[in-house]
Amino acid sequence: MAEKLFPNVNWDRMWEATVETLYMSAISVVATFILGAILGLLLFLTSKGNIWENRPVNLVLSAVVNIFRSIPFIILIVLLIPFTKFIVGSMIGENAALPALIIGSAPFYARMVEIGLREIDKGVIEAAKSMGARTTTIIWKVLLPESMPALVSGITVTAIALVSYTAMAGVIGAGGLGNLAYMEGFQRSRNDVTLMATIIILIIVFLIQFVGDFYTRKLDKR
Repeated sequence: MAEKLFPNVNWDRMWEATVETLYMSAISVVATFILGAILGLLLFLTSKGNIWENRPVNLVLSAVVNIFRSIPFIILIVLLIPFTKFIVGSMIGENAALPALIIGSAPFYARMVEIGLREIDKGVIEAAKSMGARTTTIIWKVLLPESMPALVSGITVTAIALVSYTAMAGVIGAGGLGNLAYMEGFQRSRNDVTLMATIIILIIVFLIQFVGDFYTRKLDKR
């Protein structure tokens, strides 16, 4: 049945491309979660009225985040070519897409982290400070646990965006389903290849959304 509906699909190559997409997505999501959480925490802590209030530092961090968050991903890939070649040694392959994926998505997630932290009741933070809690204790015992539903919801949205970014990166040789859909599907007028790649990407997105929603509901104690 599958052979009749998708006569031009090389299933071994399709599986290989799927693994490449999952690899790029997984590595970039983990790195984005770590870097974005750090950036978001710094944005929150250095903002007005918070523990490390520092307007110049906050302005610089905000500017960096806004700049990288605003650059269209396909342009960011081109701008990062020298950096990518220096780090990875090539512009071809799934590893070559990782710097642009991480740098493009971490600032986006950082803003979501900052928003999540701002939703925490100020009274909880003040209570921890009044009991003599150190900054590291407040971060690990108050800020992160209280904002965890928002952090998980935010990384879910970011992970879905990253899957679409991998497809764009594939068009310029990064591998994955985007590359397969463009090179084997679009350029050779094999619509069934493009359709199958699209279906698999949709399945990945739906799974990410399902898992993200499940854990968000589980962590939300309200």
